[in-house]
Amino acid sequence: MVYSVLADHKPHAVCLPSPFQSHIKSMLKLAKLLHHKGFHITFVNTEFNHKRLLKSRGPDSLNGLPDFRFESIPDGLPPSDENVIPDISVAVAAASKNLLDPFNEVLDKLNDTAASDSPPVTCILSDGFMPVAITSAEMHQIPIALLFTISACSFMGFKQYKALKERGLTPLKDESFLTNGYLDKVVDWIPGMRDIKLRDLPSFVRTTDPNDYMFNFCVECAERASEGSAVIFHTFDALEQEVLNALYSMFPRVYAIGPLQLLLNQMQEDDLNSIGSNLWKEEVQCVQWLDSQKSNSVVYVNFGSVAVATKQQLIEFGMGLAKSGHPFLWIIRPDMIAGDCAILPPEFTEETKDRGFICSWCPQEEVLNHPSVGGFLTHCGWTSIIESISSGVPMLCWPFAGDQQTNCRYTCTEWGIGMEIDSNVTRDKVEKIVREFMEGEKAKEMKKKAMEWKKLAEEPTGPGGSSSMNLDKLVTEVLLS
Repeated sequence: MVYSVLADHKPHAVCLPSPFQSHIKSMLKLAKLLHHKGFHITFVNTEFNHKRLLKSRGPDSLNGLPDFRFESIPDGLPPSDENVIPDISVAVAAASKNLLDPFNEVLDKLNDTAASDSPPVTCILSDGFMPVAITSAEMHQIPIALLFTISACSFMGFKQYKALKERGLTPLKDESFLTNGYLDKVVDWIPGMRDIKLRDLPSFVRTTDPNDYMFNFCVECAERASEGSAVIFHTFDALEQEVLNALYSMFPRVYAIGPLQLLLNQMQEDDLNSIGSNLWKEEVQCVQWLDSQKSNSVVYVNFGSVAVATKQQLIEFGMGLAKSGHPFLWIIRPDMIAGDCAILPPEFTEETKDRGFICSWCPQEEVLNHPSVGGFLTHCGWTSIIESISSGVPMLCWPFAGDQQTNCRYTCTEWGIGMEIDSNVTRDKVEKIVREFMEGEKAKEMKKKAMEWKKLAEEPTGPGGSSSMNLDKLVTEVLLS
């Protein structure tokens, strides 16, 4: 279904992602899907990320098309090294405080028919963690759809923050509650989530500070979600059925639309193919290296775009991978080691010289779909998980923060396609679990299950599938309303 004529104009969606790699990536995919449906798109990044995209993808990479354009707005942060991402809470606070006026200016500029060569703005598609866009949509009296690039189960966790605080479960009395078994308390009243422990909820509940910025920000975003004209989750019905059912009764319009890449794969001609979202330069040599490896033999290691490790954790992971005897492709970002540089000991280099490949960034979906990749050691960011599910690859989970704890629990316990690594990482534990993950009985079981989930991910994105239909409904019921 393509909607090309609305009165005399194309419908025009302005897209505002949260200023982080995975959020930009998912938003860009949804924007491309709307463009295929006949929408004019204006995609708005912060100036910091706009510059990084140009640097990693080339000076012409954001020229776009006449009806798919890029704008950038200042985030109010002091200039910084382009390879170092600002702390999450700093970036989020800056966006909340500084983006409303510049975003309104973009909308006004686009609506000024005398000065603009684009149709008037008809709707906003915003990240659910950018509440300034909700305020802006109210001021301009246009519909706004909120895309949460996290799992529905994580969102449900955030939605309960207020109740957890009211019931005295958070903030924690003091630091000792992190280790004394308190986090194993079962929270048995969350709709659609059974046997969830406090430790399985997004990690901002672990604060001891009643004024914790991220905790309160997540409360605000979950509360304000009901002000949007629609809430979208990058997921699919079969994956999170119980939680989605509970959310359907909480919000007037909830759409599960995913996996987004599989929906894009349905599009025959793709004139937007060259427009990508990587904030680091992809090192495609790693794909050639994968070509030389045996089928299902490689452990792919990537802790995402935000997680940081200590130098010691990096060394323990490295030595554990070395001792496991399995070939690995390891992505180590320039800013991954907190306040230090990522240097591995000489014995690591000696032991792995023929079976390890390290680079700073890669085309992840291509890597996960490569026949040599047998497993994914991940921080459990939602984009990584949904890409792994779409590729039929089991996961070794080392959750870092935020929603990753919730994603980890579902991956390992509910979906049966993951194993968790103890957060206190040592080389012996890494060696042992990598072997079990790649060779043991459990490995066969997880691979079989992962292939079943891959099939279940493909079904909703085909013609007449639930995600395809939800995309059409989002357009007709909300964005064109």
